[in-house]
Amino acid sequence: MRYALIGCGRISTNHIKAAVNNELEIVAVCDILPEHMEEVLQKHGLEKDESIHRYTDYEELLEKEKPELVSIATESGSHARIALAAIERRIPVIIEKPMAMSISDADQIIRRSRELNVVVSACHQNRFNVAVQKMRRALEKGRFGRLSHGSIHVRWNRNKAYYDQAPWRGTWAEDGGTLMNQCIHGIDLLRWTFGDEVEEVYGMTRQVMHPYLEAEDVGMAVVKFRNGAIATIEGTVNVYPKNLEETLYIFGEKGTVKIGGTSTNNIDVWDFADEDPEDAENQGLKEQTSNVYGNGHTSLFRDVIEAIRDGRDPYVDAVAGRNALEMVLAIYKSRKEGVPVRLPLRDFASVDMTGTFDAKE
Repeated sequence: MRYALIGCGRISTNHIKAAVNNELEIVAVCDILPEHMEEVLQKHGLEKDESIHRYTDYEELLEKEKPELVSIATESGSHARIALAAIERRIPVIIEKPMAMSISDADQIIRRSRELNVVVSACHQNRFNVAVQKMRRALEKGRFGRLSHGSIHVRWNRNKAYYDQAPWRGTWAEDGGTLMNQCIHGIDLLRWTFGDEVEEVYGMTRQVMHPYLEAEDVGMAVVKFRNGAIATIEGTVNVYPKNLEETLYIFGEKGTVKIGGTSTNNIDVWDFADEDPEDAENQGLKEQTSNVYGNGHTSLFRDVIEAIRDGRDPYVDAVAGRNALEMVLAIYKSRKEGVPVRLPLRDFASVDMTGTFDAKE
């Protein structure tokens, strides 16, 4: 399958690794900075491969190469525009998180992909973490019983050097804040685990330690699900001196699970009223990862390839991407208006938060 990567920044190495692991034919890469293309190819020993064409214009790549799969790993503000350009050419896409920066763009991606029968996957790769998959199987078996409540904690560190690497980071138009960038994977897991159907979100954000950003560096929220469960969200890049944890808690009438580690890759607590042969091996499970992005890209790519071949929806589809985006934007809207926000969210964008922290609190 002919594959192309658009965007060769920080996360792109996971995309190339996933393409290599799935034996895709890498036909092209694209970035507005040529040195970024060479850097990511060199990391995988591909810098001398002349069959991999280099482009600085994604439209030219799409027209000339006509790939059978494209992944988009550019700055977040351009995700929707590039995805729609591929969809209009009937090219399947994997879109890095967040899939868009507005509800209207996310809805357009879903609508056009359905009209043209194009496979679209939102790159929420942590759903494929071993610990997460084991939790999901227990959930689908009904082992938790009725869900009571849960939480996601993303307690990480990002310093000024990180933001200086790319001027779009921390801006409302191109990135959003810690909830949109660092916490959205955890928010996806929380919503997916508790049934996707959300009634209401009440959120608060602050900019405490990163005055050079436009957006928040800490945010919290309370979520009310339609099934009666409630949950909390905490996301921050203010943890000293380095990343601490990304932890998901699930509390049910017959089961408690805590998935921890740096990026929801370990099982710290696994307790159920009933017994299962897998329980002993699940307790204390640790999945080794090379970075905070985990190992899920390879599995997500494999699923998308199979979805294209089988004519089905991918495991993490465009609706999943919209759901995660909607949660973040609902927190932002709640923060802006000072009241709980009811879902579904009809129309809101990250740029609607412009000026939020101009007057420092």
